[in-house]
Order: sequence, then structure tokens, then C-alpha cells
Amino acid sequence: MEFVDYQQEIKELKKANRILQKQLERSEVDRVKLEETNEKKEYLLRKVIGELKEYQNNLEKRSHELEMMLLNLQIMQNKMSSLGSLVADVAHEINNPVGFIAGNLTPAQEYIQNLLHLIELYQKTYPQASQEIQEIIKEMDLEYVRKDLPKLISSMREGTNRISSISNSLRTFSRADTEQKVMFNLHEGIDNTLLILKHRLKDNNTRPAIQVVRNYGDLPLLLCFPGQLNQVFMNLLANAIDALDEANSGLGFDEIKKNPNQIIIDTAPNKDKNHVLIKIQDNGVGISADIQQKMFEHLFTTKSVGKGTGLGLSIAYQIIVQKHRGTLEVKSVLGKGSEFIISIPLS
Repeated sequence: MEFVDYQQEIKELKKANRILQKQLERSEVDRVKLEETNEKKEYLLRKVIGELKEYQNNLEKRSHELEMMLLNLQIMQNKMSSLGSLVADVAHEINNPVGFIAGNLTPAQEYIQNLLHLIELYQKTYPQASQEIQEIIKEMDLEYVRKDLPKLISSMREGTNRISSISNSLRTFSRADTEQKVMFNLHEGIDNTLLILKHRLKDNNTRPAIQVVRNYGDLPLLLCFPGQLNQVFMNLLANAIDALDEANSGLGFDEIKKNPNQIIIDTAPNKDKNHVLIKIQDNGVGISADIQQKMFEHLFTTKSVGKGTGLGLSIAYQIIVQKHRGTLEVKSVLGKGSEFIISIPLS
């Protein structure tokens, strides 16, 4: 009886041992799986930490770039402010002597007319002048002087008017903005900007003059920062000229003349009369869709070294959108030209 009990006990022990063996095997499998899981988790954790470090480095780099850009913009703003004051002072100093010359041209013209009239009377009264007088008249070519002198005075008047106009345009363009918006004539700002850019618009050895078409609507005075808007006009118009010059590359003078370079400026209120619209269009090289998506972003530029900062459109966008609560959009077809559309609320 005892032997049977032992056998039964052995069977139970063997059964218990098998159970323990299976549990041990399962524990080993679970341990292996757990180790594999931990390894995966450690790998993922290391990967996440690496990505976070890379992201942090990129963020620090981007932050540094933005800090440098802000610093450069602040330096540029200070330079522009100082330059604006200097230009305004120089323009004022130019106006003084020019005004003096212009003011004396009218009486000078009258004196010359009187003297010419007096000479004419002398010639009628004393037709037989002495030999000496006749020689002097021939030497100085009196008839030519009589015809050319009024033209000379007229040319001087035109020159002083042009200098005065440019001087006034510089003073208007470089005006320093105050902390408060002021009423401003947009057409005056555009015209002054075009006058400053006149040297780039006129014809040269490689191309005819760029045609500027102004379709001005009836706009009220706009409450704005005039100096900043003048900067926007300058950037957009200068870019349009650059695009036209790029489109002319490889073309001859006569080829360009057949399809002349053109900048069209349209201004008008919107349909609801609560915004002003300014459109600046050119028939230059156009802008690709890829660049159109990024052209207003900070630090984005397509300018090559020595061709400017390339930040003009980014600054223009900030001035219109952030400073004036407006919009700045672009429509362009590559090879056909571009159109920039500014919308600014009236109130």
C-alpha cells in the first residue's frame, strides 16, 4: 500500500515538475519578449531623444537667424531713419539755391527781352553801324544769340523746375513716420517714387524706355504711415524693373521695342468702398508657383550676392499686413509677367 502511495506521489511530483517546467519556459519566453520590448523602447527613446535634440538645435539655429534678422532690420531701420533725415535736410538745402535761381530767372528773362528789343530799335534807327560794331555783330553771331538766349533761359527754368521737383520728391519719400498714422495722398507717393526711379526707367544702350501706365482712380486720402508705404512702392516698382531687365536678357534693342517693357499701375476703391486697391503689373519674366508660395517669408530671397538683401518683399508684406491691416497678394505666370495687389482698409 505504501508503494502505491509513493508511485502516486511521484506522479504528482512529476506532474508538478512539468507544470513548473512549462511555467519556467513561459517565463523565459516572456523574459525574452520583455527584453526585446525594452530594447525596442530604448531604441525608440534614443531615437526620440535624438530627434528632439536635432529639433532643439534647429530651433536654436532658427532663433539665432531670427535674432540676427531682427538686429539687421533694426540697424536698417535706424540707418533708413538717419538717411531719411539726411536726405530731407539735403533736399531742403538744395531747394534754397534752386529757389534763388528760379526766382531770378523771370526778371532775367525780362531784362534780356528788353535788351534784345533795344538792340533791335538801335538797328532800325541806325541801320548803318560802324565797321567795328559790324565786326563784333558778325563775331558774336547776334542773330543766333537773339534766337538762342530765350531758349537758354527756358532750358534753365526747366532744369531748376526738375531739380526742385526731385528735391520735393526726395523730401516726401524720405519723410519720417510718427507713432500715429496721418492722412496721405497715395498717388503723390507713387509719383514721387517713380520720379526717384526715373534713371532706371529711361532708355539706355540696351533697351528703350520702360513705359509706365498710370490708371489712377478717385481715391480719398488714406490714414497710414506714408514713409512705410513709400518703401513698399519702391520695393515693388524696383522689383518690376529688375524683372523687365531679366526678361530683356539676350534680346536686341529692336526686339524689345516690338514688345515694349511696361509697368501698369491701377488704383481704385474696392466695390464696398471700404478698401483702397493698388495694383502694380509688369510684363517681365514672371514668378514660378514654387517661389510664389515662399516669396513673402522671412529670410527668403532669390537675389544673388551683390544684388541687394532680397528682403524687400518680406518687409513690404509686414508693412501692409501688420502695420496697415491690409493684404499683399501676387498673381504671376512664368514668362508672362507679374501683378502685385495691395488692399488697405480705409478705416
